[in-house]
Amino acid sequence: MFNFSFFKKQTNLLTTVDIHSHLIPGIDDGAKDMERAIELITELKEMGYKKLITTPHVSDMFPNSKKTILNGYQALTSELKKRKINIKLEVAAEYYADDNFEKLLQKKDILTFGGDKKYLLFELSYFTRPKELESLIHDIKLAGYIPILAHPERYTYFHHDIEEYQELKTSTNVLFQINLNSINGYYSDDVANVVKKLINKGLVDFIGSDTHHKGHTKYLKKSLSHLFYKKIFKHNSILNDKLK
Repeated sequence: MFNFSFFKKQTNLLTTVDIHSHLIPGIDDGAKDMERAIELITELKEMGYKKLITTPHVSDMFPNSKKTILNGYQALTSELKKRKINIKLEVAAEYYADDNFEKLLQKKDILTFGGDKKYLLFELSYFTRPKELESLIHDIKLAGYIPILAHPERYTYFHHDIEEYQELKTSTNVLFQINLNSINGYYSDDVANVVKKLINKGLVDFIGSDTHHKGHTKYLKKSLSHLFYKKIFKHNSILNDKLK
């Protein structure tokens, strides 16, 4: 109890909206079952989050559809209501850039967030840069969506030249969403170094927890107390709270 009170005094959320998490039970590598999903949501609520936009994977590994995602979302929201856990929960998806994604784009069979803004969260391979990344972003915009690149700091092929991030944003107007746990070295020291450069250069548009499991929420508490957490808001125009 003492530790929790101390934590509450030492960390204050600068946005109460999270736009990236994996909380729907049993459909990807996030929460494995309903109990774990409820535990994660409860922890995020205790940290001060008031709205969670959960974004299950859509990829070859996790071939989710609108139906599987929305069915899981309905089950989760029903359970939250049953347990009287008062938090706003919305759903979209995190799309892996592959051939199937291109097909979904053509059919406009996409889950977005932000209402009329139609924000679309997508991710890339961590190790191999797509040959036609700029073309893909153009296709997303042409389909009527606003592209948000999930955790750009984790793509190793960008690490050699920080200016490539700026060039990508300038040429495509893609938005960047960084993971909060990147700032404290959770993924690697290289990722931490890159995310700090993105923050200092003012290239960040959204922040997310990317919560999958309790290990992530444990480190998230540390990230919220990290020096660079406040720097995110000092050097960048963060859009999370526009989604309240």
